[in-house]
Amino acid sequence: MKEDNSRVRYLSFDEEARLKEALKARDLKIKRERESGNKHRAERGYPLLPDLSTRTFSDYLEPLVILAMNTGMRRGELLSLRWQNVNLDRDVLTIEAANAKSGKARHIPLNQKAKSALTNWRNDCGSLLWVFEGKPDQPLRDIKKAWSTILEEAKIEDFRFHDLRHHFASRLVMAGVDLNTTRELLGHGSLDMTLRYSHLAPEHKSKAVNLL
Repeated sequence: MKEDNSRVRYLSFDEEARLKEALKARDLKIKRERESGNKHRAERGYPLLPDLSTRTFSDYLEPLVILAMNTGMRRGELLSLRWQNVNLDRDVLTIEAANAKSGKARHIPLNQKAKSALTNWRNDCGSLLWVFEGKPDQPLRDIKKAWSTILEEAKIEDFRFHDLRHHFASRLVMAGVDLNTTRELLGHGSLDMTLRYSHLAPEHKSKAVNLL
């Protein structure tokens, strides 16, 4: 299914805060349910499920969202990401040409939030191949249910997972990052696609005319 790229929808500061709070609450709920479940199993002599209490993340959703918000990667790029393409020593990850919409490989720098999430998730998940694994030795494919549920819990409407990419780009431009650098980080083939964010930096237009 083709993605609708005609609009720019990004999170307000309040929506972003609610999303992060909902993710933390979801994580805590999953951990408590696992602890309760294992207590029930132990009382009946059943095999215990893996303990989640020592993990940073209970499952994939929170690190996936953090990575999307801080790299601008497309959903397909995130779900096809392999650990061999993540270099935590150099703070960079690589999108292989085969998994890039443009058909060209690109390197994405990791900020501290993205690096921390990936470092903790690598310790949590146990996967040696896919960063986000679904069935054993296969990439995660379906996130619709978890994503729609977290949006409902965060009381965020009209926001798709792909809009996290717009959120990333919008925040860059509003922080004063030039459009060409934003284009390179997003992997756009031309500046035309990136120009949709130019209206988010009106102060730069003011500064330009004031130079006259």
